[in-house]
Amino acid sequence: MSRAPRKGAKSQGDTATREAEVVAAAAELFARDGFAGTSIRDIGEKVGLLGGSLYYYIRSKEALFVRIHDDALQTAEDRIRAAIEGVDDPNERLATACRTLLAIQLDPNSLTTPLMNDFRSVPDSVREQLVERRDAFEGLFRDLVNDASLPAGVDRDVYRILLLTTLNSAASWYRPGRLSLDEVAQQILRTYSIT
Repeated sequence: MSRAPRKGAKSQGDTATREAEVVAAAAELFARDGFAGTSIRDIGEKVGLLGGSLYYYIRSKEALFVRIHDDALQTAEDRIRAAIEGVDDPNERLATACRTLLAIQLDPNSLTTPLMNDFRSVPDSVREQLVERRDAFEGLFRDLVNDASLPAGVDRDVYRILLLTTLNSAASWYRPGRLSLDEVAQQILRTYSIT
């Protein structure tokens, strides 16, 4: 015989939905105001919860920031892996990954750029976790660069770092108008001798 839920008890579905609301609100605030500029109180106010009640859904502001950062990078990695799936030519795989990452970075709703820009304002313990996840993300590009046919004498580690720096900083210098996103991607690919 099943028991009726207690009056006021939250179902797992309600809890998961509310937790998703908290995470989405925190992501928006972190993207807009940065880690230092976002308080637990701000997050609680955005979702209509008092600070103490908010801890039912999260462990800490730091843990929440790491979770959102990791989720954003995982989403980006999943998009890139889906885009390159079935592409056999190593240089075309790298080019496709670059185009996809550029599109992610230039998407006004993307969290990767604002969270990456806030890297220096987080506590050291948080930064260590972020670096670990970013290194794992970079592993995808390490493999793609290592497989690509590049000009003789190119140091592949330096190449990868410069390529990712260019792609990851695009939101700070790209302005729609003169060149489309595809044209900018083509310029980057030509500069890095991928196409």
